[in-house]
Amino acid sequence: MTSYRSSWPCAALVWHKRRPEFAMSVMSLLPILQYPDPRLHKVAKPVAKVDDRIRKLVRDMAETMYDAPGIGLAATQVDVHERVVVIDLSEDNKHLQVFINPEILWSSPERKTYEEGCLSVPGVYDEVERPASVKVRALDDQGKAFEIDAEGLLAVCIQHEIDHLNGKVFVEYLSRLKQDRIRTKIKKAQRG
Repeated sequence: MTSYRSSWPCAALVWHKRRPEFAMSVMSLLPILQYPDPRLHKVAKPVAKVDDRIRKLVRDMAETMYDAPGIGLAATQVDVHERVVVIDLSEDNKHLQVFINPEILWSSPERKTYEEGCLSVPGVYDEVERPASVKVRALDDQGKAFEIDAEGLLAVCIQHEIDHLNGKVFVEYLSRLKQDRIRTKIKKAQRG
């Protein structure tokens, strides 16, 4: 088992710069659900048709992710229970990747441990072991099918965000004791 402590966990901080291609359209920042909100456990339904409504959702999710700031966001996190994910690992926020109806076709037997964080679990970071690489099939924002081989941080983010679509939050990989501590910490923070 290899341990990698990333300075960019799946919803960790990145620098926010407005994306020029989004400037031409009206966008909305979407509220991000906070763990342990039960809506985070709803399983997302497949997108039936990639249309203007879905493209607007993608734009709004991307803007929300950049503003948060983060590097990955699943539609479940913004209380839309359709299978849509946005990811951008770049420092300049110019390499948005869109995954609609993503499915993991293959996972490597080799596993790695990464420190993960999540926009739905602010301020919490912990190590999670996952397959080191994956092959994923999805649709882009034009409805075109593609496949991608991902490793390293991209593989972690894709798995993390697909977990959200399946109703699972990364802290559920942790011990029951850690989960209880995280819930207590978040409830205290919410009370102010």
